[in-house]
Amino acid sequence: MITVVIASQLRDDRLDYLTAMHASLTRQSVPWEAVIALDGASPDRLPAPLAHDPRVRPLVLPRAVGAACARNLALNQVRTPYVNWADDDDTFPDHAMAIRLNVLQTTDAGWCAGWSEDLHPDGSTTLWRCPTPPGHHAAGDVWTYWRKPSDTIPIGPTTILARTDLVRAAPMGGLVQGEDYCASLGITNLAPGVLLPVPVYHYRKHAGQLTKSASYDELEAAAREHAWQYGRNLRAVLRTGAGAAA
Repeated sequence: MITVVIASQLRDDRLDYLTAMHASLTRQSVPWEAVIALDGASPDRLPAPLAHDPRVRPLVLPRAVGAACARNLALNQVRTPYVNWADDDDTFPDHAMAIRLNVLQTTDAGWCAGWSEDLHPDGSTTLWRCPTPPGHHAAGDVWTYWRKPSDTIPIGPTTILARTDLVRAAPMGGLVQGEDYCASLGITNLAPGVLLPVPVYHYRKHAGQLTKSASYDELEAAAREHAWQYGRNLRAVLRTGAGAAA
């Protein structure tokens, strides 16, 4: 029913995290498969649990193309009704897939999301409640909870389980970071959805995160501005057919 799309360069410091991500998928109670876009990495470096799992399909890219492009190319391999983006260093709670899939199969929602939890090195977690409130949201409503680009993003991109056609229509943005902001705003602009007041994703905090890199702040403001404007103008065009957003 669900494909989890992951991009990875199979860096040494992330192989154990990727194995933990896979282990969290094996604990899900609904059928899933995963496409892992190997961003310039050799499939020989895949951890054994993934390499031997027929539900995991590696997409070998001949050179590193960056996370956004790798994820988008992996979309070509999706053959299930629903898609969830994920990072190679995070994990899913055991109920994450089933609780959202049930909503998608029993309502008119095109996407279903939840809250995320920061996963700390000691194993403890801290809940992050996104600015978008729980409940049913009409297409385009999520963007309204992102008041200005510098504010916290309105919804966690990796907490969204969505119909595959929506994800294909609103893939990763052409950015070196913040590409998933565009994906989440595109999906939530194109269809109504539901935000559940339960955590459905564990965001691992560690020194190797992109957000911890020395160059992260150099482009973050520009990436946020681009994603914010994308969401703003997509919402306006879909609602009025032309013109600037209200």
